[in-house]
Amino acid sequence: MDTCVRHHRIAVDQVDTFYREAGPTSAPVLLLPHGYPCSSYEFRNLLPRLADRWRLIAPDYPGAGYSDTPEAFDYSFDGYAEFLDRFVRELGLNRFALYLHVFGSPIGARLAIRAPERIVALIIQNGDIPYEDALGPKYAEIEKTWALPAAEMRAALAESIREETFKEEFLNAVGSELADRIPPDLWKLHWSLMTPRRRDIAVNLIASLKENRAWFPQHRNYLSTHRPPTLIIWGPHDGYMPEKSARAYLRDLPDAELHLLDGGHWLLETHLDEVVALVRDFLVRVHPHSA
Repeated sequence: MDTCVRHHRIAVDQVDTFYREAGPTSAPVLLLPHGYPCSSYEFRNLLPRLADRWRLIAPDYPGAGYSDTPEAFDYSFDGYAEFLDRFVRELGLNRFALYLHVFGSPIGARLAIRAPERIVALIIQNGDIPYEDALGPKYAEIEKTWALPAAEMRAALAESIREETFKEEFLNAVGSELADRIPPDLWKLHWSLMTPRRRDIAVNLIASLKENRAWFPQHRNYLSTHRPPTLIIWGPHDGYMPEKSARAYLRDLPDAELHLLDGGHWLLETHLDEVVALVRDFLVRVHPHSA
């Protein structure tokens, strides 16, 4: 079985889009929208590990990774969900499981709400949660900027977008032993791709977290109404989303499978074997090849 990762480019509404793919084109699909400040690069190790039985697809959003950065694009959570919808339609993906991580969670959830019948299952790994009372202390730091006038808020957020902060984002709240497992390629690569235009896009997206709170009820309603089969894999050493964030999902997904690993925000870097085993066991049951 060929488990090599393939690298493609495709035009999605005239946006030159880069994506990674692994697995047979006839296999059941796992869609992997990435988080911030990352790209599809975060899934580079996961793709070949599951490609024997599934087709894994990980696109770079416009303004991220190796995709284009068009001027005429809605760089918001809604805009990215619209893009992701066009992307899956362009590839002819009608049914798929979703892996939700970091900002990929509100983007992927919006995609799921658009057409719930396409979603076979959810895998949530330290994905941004729709529960205000279960966020970690690092979110409180962002919330402090919301009281500032708009220009000052943007300036404060822009100050946080630099290479050292990228490094802090990837190391997050893990100890030195786990930090040694996280390659500097993550912040070095993604900082090298951060143009002035992309910096503005990042400021806008982080600033829109305030408005995104108003969307939380829709996210929770989708979960409680449709209750897709869900695997929650969590690294509790996460300044943004600690253990209580993972457990909050059980309010609307009481049948979800919850696994806490001794890691942080980027488990695919520190606990890949454990994540692969859990995802494989879950997908064999809910998203087998016969589907």
